[in-house]
Formats: sequence, C-alpha cells, structure tokens
Amino acid sequence: MSITPERKNEIVKLYAQKEGDTGSPEVQVALLSERIKNLSEHLGTHAKDFHSRRGLLMMVGQRRRLLDYLKRIDATRYEKLVDRLELRR
Repeated sequence: MSITPERKNEIVKLYAQKEGDTGSPEVQVALLSERIKNLSEHLGTHAKDFHSRRGLLMMVGQRRRLLDYLKRIDATRYEKLVDRLELRR
C-alpha cells in the first residue's frame, strides 16, 4: 500500500528541479499522487476501511493545497505538472 524506497527515488528523480531536490512542490505532489493512486486501489477492494479513507481525503486535500500554491507562484510549472501527472483540473 505504501511506496517502496526504489519507487520513491524514481519519482524524485523524475520530478526534481535540481539534484537532491525532495521538497519542491512538484516532487511533493508527485509523491502524494502515487500514494493516492495506491490507496484508491486498496479502497476498491476494502470498501469499509474508513480509517484509510480519511487518510486518502487528507492526502487529496494536501495535494490540492500544494497545487494551489504552485499555481499562485508559477502558473507554467503548475500547468506542466498537471499535464505530466494527468490530473483533472
């Protein structure tokens, strides 16, 4: 259900702005998107897992706030990230 360290490093390398970048909004949104995808699959088979559903909703809210921040700071980076992650917005 969680992201393996190898997958996490792969995502960080794909979305990092520079070498060693793990805190940029792009990396954080990409990691949250991966966790959201995994948790959505889990909830597809475990429909009554309400504790995980709450965690999913909190992650979606955090991703939304990060995307709003990125859009406010730099709209072109926001558009590029939404296209790369294939998010609806």
